[in-house]
Amino acid sequence: MAGFLKKKIIAVSIAGIVFGSISGVIYLLRPYPPTETFTWGVTFSSSFAELLGLDTRETFTAILDDLGARRIRIPAYWDRIEGGRGVYDFEELRWQMDEASKRGAFVILAVGLKLPRWPECHIPSWASGLSDEERKDILLSFIRETVFALRAYENIAAWQVENEPFLPFGACDRQGSDFLEREIALVRSLDPSRPVLITDSGELSLWVPAARRGDIFGTSIYFQTNTRLFGPIRYPIFPGFFRAKSRITDFFAGKKQKIVIEFQMEPWNKKQIYETTPEEQFSVLNESEFDDRIAFVKKTGFDTIYIWGAEWWWWLKVKHGMPGFWEKGRVLFIGQDI
Repeated sequence: MAGFLKKKIIAVSIAGIVFGSISGVIYLLRPYPPTETFTWGVTFSSSFAELLGLDTRETFTAILDDLGARRIRIPAYWDRIEGGRGVYDFEELRWQMDEASKRGAFVILAVGLKLPRWPECHIPSWASGLSDEERKDILLSFIRETVFALRAYENIAAWQVENEPFLPFGACDRQGSDFLEREIALVRSLDPSRPVLITDSGELSLWVPAARRGDIFGTSIYFQTNTRLFGPIRYPIFPGFFRAKSRITDFFAGKKQKIVIEFQMEPWNKKQIYETTPEEQFSVLNESEFDDRIAFVKKTGFDTIYIWGAEWWWWLKVKHGMPGFWEKGRVLFIGQDI
């Protein structure tokens, strides 16, 4: 009798695992209806625009006026603002905030050491030789000065603290979750009226540690990367993958607003974009894939998506006479369907 009961328990357990696995696969792969209403935004990096040989002000203005973006994420790069210890220059950021404000555009301001665009960690040359503890203290001072200098702008939608702090990527030393919490606490103390956004990789991270710490959670969606070891890689992902991760995150971190803060709409070649030709870039991402990616993200359950690649679109248009991506982007931002 005991042996029979044991076999029955094992059989039921196996059946449960099989059923759960099949249910999980069905959940991931089943077709999902697209979300009806979307808010589209972009990330704008002055540093990246310069590397592309673009005029940063012209590019920023084009994103507002020609592309029609009204949601913009702007990194407050430490190495661009604090040129010498205790010497801050917020002219560029203030100009961007002013121009966005004139047009009714809202801005997510990203602060911290690790921010969007390679090399991820943007350390001033004068701070690179400091000890870890001293650099952290100075970084906190920089964050304090940045928030204090810009918090009066009514069009700040949120503060992003660090970029994907739980993902070990880029020319960065890990700062640890304790220091991240100090950064978050500092920003909240200086501007308690605004939410804090914490981000994490869509494909390579667990989301829960980031989501627990932020008022808003932002994830990335990347379709393709390029590695030294394996070369080009396309992620075998489905819209249901992000829906499943979202539900799991809700369970462990509580329900809160989730957005796609980095939606890949530029190629990832072996070299940087500014080191490659349009022909090389189109071998990885071409205009025909634009519509497919938009259709994909519409089924993930997110309704706010920040495009990653607007500077590249503008570069193609003004430097190479290839306006295709830019024109497709304009269709998104004026509220029409692809």
